[in-house]
Amino acid sequence: MLSKISSVWYVDTPDPVVVLGADPDPDPAAAYALARQLHPDLEVEPTSSATLRDATGPRPDELFIGCYPGLNLLCSPYASRIHPTEIPDLLVRPLAEEHTYLVSFDLEYGWGSFAHWERGELRRAFSSTRLNILQDQGLPHIWERPHWAGEHPIRWRLGELPDPLVLPFDPPGFADTANYEWLGFRYFPTTAAAPEQPSPQDSEANRPTVTPGDIRVCGFRLHPKDEGTHHDPRPPRNRADHERKGLLSWLRGHDAAVPAEK
Repeated sequence: MLSKISSVWYVDTPDPVVVLGADPDPDPAAAYALARQLHPDLEVEPTSSATLRDATGPRPDELFIGCYPGLNLLCSPYASRIHPTEIPDLLVRPLAEEHTYLVSFDLEYGWGSFAHWERGELRRAFSSTRLNILQDQGLPHIWERPHWAGEHPIRWRLGELPDPLVLPFDPPGFADTANYEWLGFRYFPTTAAAPEQPSPQDSEANRPTVTPGDIRVCGFRLHPKDEGTHHDPRPPRNRADHERKGLLSWLRGHDAAVPAEK
């Protein structure tokens, strides 16, 4: 099971899981172009391909991108801000897409966040640890109700005493539910009680089953343009070519993960 993720999805297709369920090869040239667009002041070096399962918690000098028909994925430390609305403006709508979805979590710190922009306008943003709500902006969705009602509680380890002020849900699981509602797949197995009413995702028959290990992405390394090392700037031609080639301090680190300038 994944311990952390920091992702932004750019979506134009009405059914992302159908696109992902078709097992598409990511477009390396489009991924390379998007990486350069998002980092105009840095050199972008293609590295190796991976899956979303392996692209967790990218280092500050790396990112992973998957470009599919009507759907683009960015895995980057840019997405791990404790206030999701503070990501740089360029990341909100770089491709003039209809919807932008941010989903991030870190199991070690019990933190989860999610956000939705429609045509670049914020609709919903939420971020919390198990004890503190860090951001809660926009109108809650109907599918959030079971979490707030305590139907998806934290699973405490044997002998672990919960704080009496703990929230009624596990924030990483809350973020995972957002991911499922928006993109149609989960990072964690479902173990909690059923929601008050069936989700639209659950009511549709014959939907493909997608896991993070099924979603392939292209890897890139970032370095200053004056670093002095010369790399071949050409993107790989195809997938085969690409494959060859403490809590307070944590919160401060996440706020510093992305420069304040947008």
